[in-house]
Amino acid sequence: MSKRDWYSCDGYGQVKSRRKEGVDRMAPTIGFTRRSVLTGIGIGALTWLSKGSALSQIAVGPRPGNQVVVVLFLRGAADMLSLVVPYREDAYYRARPNLSIPAPRTARSSVIDLNGQFGFHPSLQPLEKLFKEGQMGIVHACGSDDNTRSHFEAMSAMERGLARQEDGPGDGWIARHLATTHPSTDSPLRAVAIGSTMPDSLRGATHTVLMESVKDYKIAMDQAEQRRWITSELAKMYGPGEDEVAKAGRDTLDVLSTLNHVQQPSSSGQYPDSDLGRGLREVATLIRAKVGLEIACLDKGGWDTHVGQGVTVGLLPGLLDDLAKSIRAFTDDLGPDMSKVSLVVMSEFGRRLEENTGLGTDHGHGSAMFVMGGGVKGGKVYTKWPGLEKNQLTGPGDLIATTDYRDVLGELLSERLGNQATKVVFAGYSPKPLGLFGAST
Repeated sequence: MSKRDWYSCDGYGQVKSRRKEGVDRMAPTIGFTRRSVLTGIGIGALTWLSKGSALSQIAVGPRPGNQVVVVLFLRGAADMLSLVVPYREDAYYRARPNLSIPAPRTARSSVIDLNGQFGFHPSLQPLEKLFKEGQMGIVHACGSDDNTRSHFEAMSAMERGLARQEDGPGDGWIARHLATTHPSTDSPLRAVAIGSTMPDSLRGATHTVLMESVKDYKIAMDQAEQRRWITSELAKMYGPGEDEVAKAGRDTLDVLSTLNHVQQPSSSGQYPDSDLGRGLREVATLIRAKVGLEIACLDKGGWDTHVGQGVTVGLLPGLLDDLAKSIRAFTDDLGPDMSKVSLVVMSEFGRRLEENTGLGTDHGHGSAMFVMGGGVKGGKVYTKWPGLEKNQLTGPGDLIATTDYRDVLGELLSERLGNQATKVVFAGYSPKPLGLFGAST
């Protein structure tokens, strides 16, 4: 597992100085001249799955057309007890005398009530309308069986669709989804990761593209005539041959050809000027352009709040402000097109109930997931709430995960993308539907 942007933690809960770890690229590296040309002209790299793989031979029915799933991973373990506050629990306020969010209407910046038991952090106010209008559902006290409280191992498990990271195959759950369904089109942009690193959930997938911006995914030459010439020469170079590099070259040229016709339309959403805001704007552009996108993956790092977490101002509230404004801009931007889009927000685990001496929170267990968009039966917090008293916690004092995260993802795939092979996608686990979604539209 590559080390990501932890800001303050070594991945196992030990606080360290703030610095960015090195990032290793997930895309395959092949020392061929043709591969070097692709990299050198700034086109980018595609991943592929050998046609000899057993998974690539499984295909289960056509999926509903024009559906898009967007997966947003909050890396670093977001404190879901601050995002979706169990404000009726006295134990929450006893455990967090300095970090608890005031109950509804008890302070100027207090919890935004959702259902009489749970409420949003005040910085998530832009999402209140989505929840109360039934466009957003929340699954609380969910997660994996991973008990290591290690970022790397917990993320490895989740991105590979497993209970624990040592349990199953090395490819990603999204890759297995793509391999077990027919694409609705032949688009080279079936799955896209927005950012600088391919997530493990896409490891082993075909028709997968990594990009930071649509407008940057092009041959870096100024003159149109030069671009046409180099494209023609590249087509000759990669046209013959059935080796992996030739196929990757042809796939990349297909992506270039498709994106060449994608315009950056004016946006109706007020996106923050942040990596997440820009990333969601790129996804909205691809969705509106109807390029055959099925799944988009984005990351937002910085959630490892061991020190100086903040309550209504500070590190965590700043992250939440960006998260809420970016998501709301995305939904506003797409408007009616959101009926064909499902957005899921997840994190590798939650955080300890009790605050620490650094006015932060340490690695925990149970987390929460947000689901919004087309077909969502929203306006509800889905949970088998275990409680927060000491005898109701797990490990050193953590929220129990009573719902398997794969139950959420499995229902998302089956109801929105028509995948009836979710037991294959999740390596032998059969997801249990929660009733989060209605029929696909």
